[in-house]
Amino acid sequence: MPQSSSRSQPTRPLQWLLVIGLSILLCIALELASFPAAMLLGPMLGGAAFALRGAELHVPEWGFTLSKAVIGAMVARAITPATLATMLQDWPVMLLTVGIIVLSGALTGAVLARFGSLPGSTAAWGTIPGGAAAMTALAQAYGADMRMVAFMQYLRMSLVILSASVVSRLLIGHGMGDVAQTWSLGLHTPFGPTVATLALIAGGAFFSRFVRIPASDMLLPMIVGAVLGSTGVLEITVPKWTLWLAYACIGWYVGLRFTLSMVRYAFRAIPQLLLSTTVLIVLCCGAAWVLMQQLGLDVLSAYLSTSPGGLDTVAAIALSTNCDVAFILALQTLRLFSVIFVGPVLARLICRIGRPGAIPPGPL
Repeated sequence: MPQSSSRSQPTRPLQWLLVIGLSILLCIALELASFPAAMLLGPMLGGAAFALRGAELHVPEWGFTLSKAVIGAMVARAITPATLATMLQDWPVMLLTVGIIVLSGALTGAVLARFGSLPGSTAAWGTIPGGAAAMTALAQAYGADMRMVAFMQYLRMSLVILSASVVSRLLIGHGMGDVAQTWSLGLHTPFGPTVATLALIAGGAFFSRFVRIPASDMLLPMIVGAVLGSTGVLEITVPKWTLWLAYACIGWYVGLRFTLSMVRYAFRAIPQLLLSTTVLIVLCCGAAWVLMQQLGLDVLSAYLSTSPGGLDTVAAIALSTNCDVAFILALQTLRLFSVIFVGPVLARLICRIGRPGAIPPGPL
């Protein structure tokens, strides 16, 4: 009997080939639908599909660590002299706006943790308006259920994309149909900056082992890269193939941990997640109103600047319009950095007021 049972299960290499093949097909479908983060969502959904069928696969910890270091370098790349100049010019209003957005996310998470069915840490990291990939990576480091955090972050991203598309269509006459990524692997990036950036990523991942700070594998390359990039010492260059591999590893790392109990739990929580996301978007519109009143920003620029989506998602929308792209990227970058450093404190506060009866959907 054990022999026949083992024959019925594909070998581990074959399972990986099937997971990779399904992930590629899902990436193509999501990309053709012009859905941002397709390169992360495809592997996550592909991994989840096989995990729910009993596949016993996992991504090595070193792969997950390197992937987080790549995300850190990608965030650092957003810090440019132009971004810094915009921040310095309007920093009081930008800090006020970021504070409103972050506190709105914290308030939403606190209400969800207190009156919803989610544990405090998961509700906190799932509602914090930062980059979805970065928040998913940070969630595990601070003890949250990264599967539910990923589910919450990408559900919110879907609603943000939908609302941003509707707003841009109403204001400028077209939506997001032209923001699909190119399929180029980025093999023709400058050799020197690329090698230096890859060394920064590898070094950050290696030295994070000796730094007793949660998520140091992402924070080290992010901080060092931001300093080197903003001062002109290094042009942060992350080839697309590197970013895609990192997204795939994070997607598989999360997706392959999905269980039937977790999926049932997530779908039962969808109504409260949709409500909390809608409330967060409305609260962020209040921050947009502040920008319009204080800086005279146009409606679309203010909306995209305060939209609780990821930096890459908002950048893709902004670049397809005639709005103030530099200001949008500066504010979104400032918010992302603020969330990464303030998020752990907010998560601990939200945990204290979370509902005692809320329990996570099974072990990771």
